[in-house]
This record gives sequence, C-alpha cells and structure tokens, in this order.
Amino acid sequence: MTHHLLLQQHSRTGGPNFSAVEARGLRKIYRSGSVVVEALRGIDLQIAYGELVAIVGPSGCGKTTLLNCLAGLEGDFSGEIVLAGQPLRRLSDSQRARLRAATTGFIFQSFNLLPTLSALENVELPLLIAGRSGAETRRRALEMLDAVGLADRAHHRPAALSGGQQQRVAIARALANRPAIVWADEPTGNLDSQAAAEIIALIRQLNVENGQTFVIVTHAADVAASAHRVVRMCDGRIITDTSADRGLAMQFEDFARDPQR
Repeated sequence: MTHHLLLQQHSRTGGPNFSAVEARGLRKIYRSGSVVVEALRGIDLQIAYGELVAIVGPSGCGKTTLLNCLAGLEGDFSGEIVLAGQPLRRLSDSQRARLRAATTGFIFQSFNLLPTLSALENVELPLLIAGRSGAETRRRALEMLDAVGLADRAHHRPAALSGGQQQRVAIARALANRPAIVWADEPTGNLDSQAAAEIIALIRQLNVENGQTFVIVTHAADVAASAHRVVRMCDGRIITDTSADRGLAMQFEDFARDPQR
C-alpha cells in the first residue's frame, strides 16, 4: 500500500492514529573548536498524517535545524525521531536516503532548480532517480505541472519564469513521487506578496485534495495563519503549539509586529 493510501486510510477514516513524524527528547548540538551551540534543547513533537503545520520563531531559534532533523537530513542528534514509522537512529545514511526518497519531498526558499533544464526536466529528476521509466516519468511530470497551473510553461527554463512560477515548479518537483510528507523551508521567502499568496493557496489546496502532510518553516504571519497548527520556537525549544481553531489570525497579527513576544 502506498503512503498516500495509508494516509487516507488512517487520517480521513478514523483508523489508527499513526504519526507522520514524531520527535522525543530531541537535542542537536553544533561544535566548532571550543564553541558549543545547543540548537535544539529537548524537543517533543508529534505530527499526524494530513496535517499542515507551520514552525515559526525568530532567526536562530532552531526552526530549520528542527526541520532538517525531522526530515532525516541531520544524522547526529540525541533523542528519538520516528519518520513514517521508521526510527531514524537505527538507519544508516543510505537507508535514511532511501526513506526520504520514498516518503518525502522538499521545497526550498531559493527554488533550487537546475538552470540548464526546462521546468519539465526539473520535475522529472526525482522520478528518474527513483527509477521510473521514461514514458512514466514524462507523463507524471506533465501531470504535476498541470496540477500547479504551469502546463503551458513546461519547456521554459527557470530564467524565463517568474519567482512564483519557479516555486510552483519546485512544488511540482517535490510532489512528483507522491510523498506522504512535504518539508518546506521558507517557501515564500523570495516571493512578492501576490506570488506568496498564490503559493500559500496552492499548498492548502494540495494538502486538502491529496491529504499530504506539509511541515513549513516560515517567518511569514500569513503562511503561519493558514496552517492547521503553529509550532512556535525560541532558543531551541517549543514554547507554544497552537491549533488553528484558537484565534491564530489575531495571534499572528501580533507575531508579525513583534516576533520576540
């Protein structure tokens, strides 16, 4: 059974409450000579399949470090992380890489598109890496570009696309392998307000229509207010974990004015 079908079975029909990712007592320390930085200080966090979660907080609070640890990009940590049912500390680097390829997708602030490839070819890359056939790869990539409204830009290179269009290509690439979990690090950070609003709407649409889990690191109050949950961090710790039905819009108007509050 695919992760997408598992997600639908367990998060939409009231079946067993399996977590997409869970952290228990998560700590991460960086060392450079005699300098020690404790980036994460005992994080406990559980994210269910189908949730749209925003992680917010001031610069340097550990948001991106947390995302990288949860996604299996950081192997040197203490505590426990269980991603798609797999305890990461028990996996080798190659096993973690295979798990990421099978279950997750990534969206980056800087898009990370290959400039010499067309939009279509950029979306095809993860499918080819996963060993899909050429015909299947082309069909799926075109399908994903159509889903993000860029079927007519399939053969354009990134330089010929606007920032918002490039991020749409990046989203199509992230979703090409039908991942159960999508990690997004400041996905609207390099976009103007209109393009950012379009990307937020697209992520919400994909979350609802496909049931995919989105975990978004963001400084943007409007991105946070669009999520089901907002996890707010400070100094490597989670200080609040707020559901969408508890006045998020008002809370994040305050957060936008004063992120240190």
